[in-house]
Amino acid sequence: MTISFSFAATPHIHFGAGERSLLPNLIRTYGSKVLLLTGSQSFDTSALCQGIWHDLNDAFEVQRVVISGEPSPACVDAAVTKYHAWQPDCVVALGGGSCVDAAKAIAGLLPSADSVMAYLEGVGEGRAFTNSTTPFIALPTTAGTGGEASKNAVLSVVGNEGFKKSFRHESLVPKHIILDPELTVSCPEEVTAACGMDAFTQLLESYVSIKANPMTDALAWSGLTHIRDSLLQAYRHADDLEARAGMLYASSISGLTLANAGLGSVHGLASPLGAFFPIAHGVVCGSLLYDATRINIEVMLARDSENIALRKYADVGRMMHLDESLNDNEARAKLLLLLKTWSESLKMPKLSYFGVEKCDIPRLIAHISGGSMSTNPIVLSEVELTQLIEAVL
Repeated sequence: MTISFSFAATPHIHFGAGERSLLPNLIRTYGSKVLLLTGSQSFDTSALCQGIWHDLNDAFEVQRVVISGEPSPACVDAAVTKYHAWQPDCVVALGGGSCVDAAKAIAGLLPSADSVMAYLEGVGEGRAFTNSTTPFIALPTTAGTGGEASKNAVLSVVGNEGFKKSFRHESLVPKHIILDPELTVSCPEEVTAACGMDAFTQLLESYVSIKANPMTDALAWSGLTHIRDSLLQAYRHADDLEARAGMLYASSISGLTLANAGLGSVHGLASPLGAFFPIAHGVVCGSLLYDATRINIEVMLARDSENIALRKYADVGRMMHLDESLNDNEARAKLLLLLKTWSESLKMPKLSYFGVEKCDIPRLIAHISGGSMSTNPIVLSEVELTQLIEAVL
């Protein structure tokens, strides 16, 4: 325990089946005007979400913003422009990771009516964010990004000149998050799979990150045990509330660990892949995780055999298989086999399905997220990154 580390502030977390009932009283602490951000079809077809919608309309003055697909700077600016004069007392996100990210940015910008492009990393004006924000409450309906627990709002423009960048500030962290697993039961099979692999990737990458510390390790380990016990069960048995709860817990924990320990090569590549091609973030994670982990292990064994991440990968392999008798090499091999098997079982597609070709590799590597890649347990060469992308085409 001689290591020094800091840990970012976390929201007030309310976890458990039925905890959504707390929402009206939480809103009342801020006022009576609510800007509600939701998904589209997922919100409209969910009986529980419709129940919340009717309860809020009975008790408050509510305006709704629908987020379809991954949020863009344009959709954030449009909502801010429309509702700035109205000045809601509270912003509530009831939806998946895209909804939560959009709500974070909108809540941050409503008081000032600034464009998010003033603050968006890498592509914006580069201004420091110092403004007050609107109180924000998040109720995730998917278990994947853990974005409700972090300070960054990820926004995207998809296409040849696209980008996937963050608006990031401590004040964007929600005041409260309500983790009610009953809200995730209606999540479709393919979304459960992709979101689950996103959470798995975030926990594993933060666990082996060069910025990992005893606190993030303890959280990541706890999250990984729930992934082990819950992901396939939630995918195969949608109404298993215990599995849904396990995944919702693991997802939110992954948001805390990524915010404090960083990520790795999967997320380094997820940024340009999601910017240039219409690939959902969780699908990128599910498609890359096996080969990214395999290449990390192979490269460390070849040129950094004392890297602590090698032992950590082995520890995860033993834990995932509930077999402490495995030696390190056996445990890492078992982990890789599990990652490959799960990717296939969860029907993660190859990148070529979305139009990615060999000729795109140099551009993808040139636009890798330096922030995520900087905490990968070992620096990967351009040749090694090329091999990684080729392996998942």
